[in-house]
Amino acid sequence: MTTPALFTFGYEGLTIDGFISRLKDARVNLIVDVRELPLSRKKGFSKSAFREHLAAAGIGYEHRPALGCPKPVRDKYRENGDWADYTRGFLAHLDTVKTEVRNLAATARDYRACLVCFEADFSACHRSYVARAVRAAGGPAVHHLTAKTVFADAPASLAA
Repeated sequence: MTTPALFTFGYEGLTIDGFISRLKDARVNLIVDVRELPLSRKKGFSKSAFREHLAAAGIGYEHRPALGCPKPVRDKYRENGDWADYTRGFLAHLDTVKTEVRNLAATARDYRACLVCFEADFSACHRSYVARAVRAAGGPAVHHLTAKTVFADAPASLAA
C-alpha cells in the first residue's frame, strides 16, 4: 500500500493529459472533485469525461459538491473582488459541512487523494481551506501540486 497523502491541484493552464501525468508523478490514486458544479470549458475536465480519463489512468474519482464554494459566495467575490470577504463566506459554509469534512478525512487516510478545482494558484482557491479542514479532522498532511512543483501546506501563506 502507498503512503496516504492529501494533495490539492488546479487544472488551469493544463491539458487533461498533462494533468493526469502530474497526478501519476505524485502517485495520486483518488481524485476528489470539490467543484460545486463539475463543469468546465476545458476539454476533458467536465465530470463524465474527467471520470473516464481518470479511470483510464487507474485513478478513482469522487465528486463532493458539498465541499464546493456556494454560488452566492462566488457571485459576491465576482462583484467585489474581496478575497478576505470570500474567505469568510467560504469558511462559514465549510462550518456547515463538518460531517462531509470528517468523511473526507476518513477517506483520505486510505488513499493518495487529491482535491481538484480549476485555479492553478492554490492560495487563491477554496480547495486549500477544504484541505486544511480535512487535515484538522484527522486527514493526512497536505501538499499542493502545481504543474512542476509540490508545496507543503503553510497556512500563513494564504491571505485571509
